[in-house]
Amino acid sequence: MQPDKAITTHASRQLPGDLAMWLFIGAELTAFALLFMVYASSRALHPEVFAQGQSQLNSQIGLLNTMALLSSSYFVVNAVASVKAARRHWAIGHLLVAIGFGLAYVVLKSIEYYQSFSAGYGLTTNVFYQYYFLLTGFHYLHVILGLILLTWVTPKVAANDYTVGNTSGLESVASYWHMVDVLWLVLFPLVYLLH
Repeated sequence: MQPDKAITTHASRQLPGDLAMWLFIGAELTAFALLFMVYASSRALHPEVFAQGQSQLNSQIGLLNTMALLSSSYFVVNAVASVKAARRHWAIGHLLVAIGFGLAYVVLKSIEYYQSFSAGYGLTTNVFYQYYFLLTGFHYLHVILGLILLTWVTPKVAANDYTVGNTSGLESVASYWHMVDVLWLVLFPLVYLLH
């Protein structure tokens, strides 16, 4: 008697990448969730300070950063799919474009920080700017780590270290990069848009 194909397919599904990466992602999401809750509580206590601080932020750069990270994640997805389709050269190209969009985020965020500091806003300005620099700075460091990881896997893809049946390391890095993207999708409206 042959097992039901749907049951077999369902049973063979698993998270992409390594379990260790998913544990790390879970820990990072938990840390950010706690920071988001503390931010929301402080905003409830100081609505005028937060409204004034938000009005000083450059939401156009924030939107460009959102588009850069979404675009980067799109190309990371395509890179993984290309490796699984044995199209290594396409995967390399997708990873390079993904890294380019990630670097665009870093440049834009650095410009935004420079604008804030030039205007006299810093960690000691008020409670809003403390959270703004803490949250976005913590995320910024995650983007840099993600770029390092993407840069690390790109030559491995070029060397054919990842093959159709062996993409776990690449998928782990992709999962981390998508986490960075998802965090920004929460951070951007929370810090820049919601009043």
